[in-house]
Amino acid sequence: MNMSDIIGKKRNGETLSQEEIDYVVAGYTEGSIPDYQMSAWLMAVYFQKMNREETFHLTRAMKHSGDVIDLSGIDGVKVDKHSTGGVGDKTTLIVAPLAAACGVPIAKMSGRGLGFTGGTVDKMEAIPGFQTAVEADRFIEQVNTIGLSVIGQTAHIAPADKKIYALRDVTATVDNMSLISSSIMSKKLASGSDAIVLDVKCGDGAFMENLEDASILGQMMVDIGNGDKKKTIAVITDMNQPLGQAVGNSLEVIEAIETLKGCGPADIQELSLILAGIMIYAGGKASNREEGYEMAKAALDSGAALEKLRQFVEAQGGNAAVIEDYSLFPQHTCQRELRSSQDGFVGKIAAKAIGLASQHAGAGRATKEDTIDLSAGIYLHKKVGDSVCSGDILAVIYGSDEEKVEKSAQEAEKAFVITPEKPKPELLIKKIIL
Repeated sequence: MNMSDIIGKKRNGETLSQEEIDYVVAGYTEGSIPDYQMSAWLMAVYFQKMNREETFHLTRAMKHSGDVIDLSGIDGVKVDKHSTGGVGDKTTLIVAPLAAACGVPIAKMSGRGLGFTGGTVDKMEAIPGFQTAVEADRFIEQVNTIGLSVIGQTAHIAPADKKIYALRDVTATVDNMSLISSSIMSKKLASGSDAIVLDVKCGDGAFMENLEDASILGQMMVDIGNGDKKKTIAVITDMNQPLGQAVGNSLEVIEAIETLKGCGPADIQELSLILAGIMIYAGGKASNREEGYEMAKAALDSGAALEKLRQFVEAQGGNAAVIEDYSLFPQHTCQRELRSSQDGFVGKIAAKAIGLASQHAGAGRATKEDTIDLSAGIYLHKKVGDSVCSGDILAVIYGSDEEKVEKSAQEAEKAFVITPEKPKPELLIKKIIL
């Protein structure tokens, strides 16, 4: 088999066989196919696209490029949840305890953040002492004991994806449905869960900015998951403004705790209950999504989910006292208030602009090697639709570097649009794909 012939075949719009795709993935992963040939192949795929079967083959090849986790030692139907990335998205820290409190075993591997979208691992590490690197035996034992463990993804899960994504990032070939879906699903399928719930973000702060593209991506990933005999459900959710009020690692963990105490923002609580309800249904603990929602709500109202969070933090070495004492989180040393210069309503909060401003305050990374400031971030005092008067606080920027905080404030200020009339609310849940 010859890489030049495979590049030419895809360049001409022909369909690649499973054997050809396996050859490309295996060759590039082991190093026999050089970057320049893989770049040409990715560009051919970008322009000519892949059909359904090619996308399945690519996902399968990347899944089997490394370890496929065996979770058969965990009792019950294991359910995983994945978000395509958003601003202020701390739902894993809420839905995992909710679902686990309802008897669904959650054995989840999560990643770090890069750019303006935060990573669950970074958020969890804002808890003093919390360990995200856990040995496999202990990981399985913890899920069997308390029903929940979330750890960092190992380098041995879908190594082909890691290598290919790094090349896509520098060759302008990221924005392709088949490449995106195979990247996400190869890792999810290799992680071993029996069912997968996908939160596909849609809007200004998401990779998919419109409902049509988000739906295509969601359907493609559902088809891949179901094709691999994993019950897969995608939920298309709004990301036209940040989710909740907190953006930044410590701030988001605190907001997740507040939500599990029943005091969180309405949007993050509602989305978390919906996602947890679907996970409970996918895990076989509820006969339908609506019953799953009611079970999740009962776990929230009774305090069972908050107690599950406490058990989870303690089991992974974290200081569970943070649940009552937020001063134990990394603390900022400077802050800057943003105030409205006019009366009216918040007509828009550009989610991506807030995400970038938070990153520039120190809460995110430009490269994987960057160190993040766990105290940095932005807290929104107003959301879209809220009334404002001149002088009202719109947001507060936090951090440990005066220059970074000031730059972040200037960027965040541009994200707010004040209008004379109250805008129509966006639907939080735009579509569910089964």
